[in-house]
Amino acid sequence: MSIRVVVADDQTAVREGLALMLSLLDDVEVVGEAADGEAALELVAAHRPDVVLMDLRMPRRDGVSATAEIRAAHPETRVVVLTTFADDEHILSALQAGALGYLTKDAGRVQIAHAVRAAAAGQSVLDPQVQQRLVAAAVQGGGSATTAEAPAAAEGLTARETEVLALIAAGLSNREIAERLYVTEVTVKSHINRLFAKIGVRDRAQAVRYAYERGIRP
Repeated sequence: MSIRVVVADDQTAVREGLALMLSLLDDVEVVGEAADGEAALELVAAHRPDVVLMDLRMPRRDGVSATAEIRAAHPETRVVVLTTFADDEHILSALQAGALGYLTKDAGRVQIAHAVRAAAAGQSVLDPQVQQRLVAAAVQGGGSATTAEAPAAAEGLTARETEVLALIAAGLSNREIAERLYVTEVTVKSHINRLFAKIGVRDRAQAVRYAYERGIRP
C-alpha cells in the first residue's frame, strides 16, 4: 500500500515542488496540500494520511500547534517537520508537540523520501544539523546532570542502556550502535525497547529530547 502524505507549507512553489517530488515515488501518494496549519488539520481529518510533511511558520495556525493537535486527534498520523529553522527553540517545540522527524530545507529529495518512509514505519529521522545542535546544547548546558550516570540512576537505566541512549542522541542508527558496541542489532533493539519503556518515550525523537534535557551524551 502507498504511504499517504499531506504536504503543508505556505510557500506555493515549495509546497507544489514537494508534492510533485513525492508523487514521483512509487510508494507515496500525496492526498492533499495545505497552505497553513488550519488547512492541514482539515486535510488530516478528511484523508487520515500516514504522514504530514509540515512547515513551522505558517499563517492562521503554525506548524507546532498544528502538529500537537494532529497528534492528539489523529495519533496514527505521523508528522515530519521540514523547515528553514534549526535553532533550539523551534527544534524542541516541534519535538515536544509530537513531531517524529525534523528536517531543514537543505535536505535533498533522498533524505526527504527516507524521512517520510521512516515516519510511516514509526521511526524517527532527525536532520544531522538538528542532531548536532541537540548534542552541542547538551554539552554546553548539560541540565542538572554532568554525566550520564545521574539520570540513569534516577530512571533505573543500566550503564549499557544509558550508553545506547547517548548514541541515539548522537544520531547513530541501530546498525552503527551495534558496530560501536560490538553487539548484534537484535541486542541493540532489545536495549532500546527496555530503555524506552523505562524513560517513558515512544520513539527516537522523544529519546533524543530526553537525553538533551538531561545532559546524556557520548
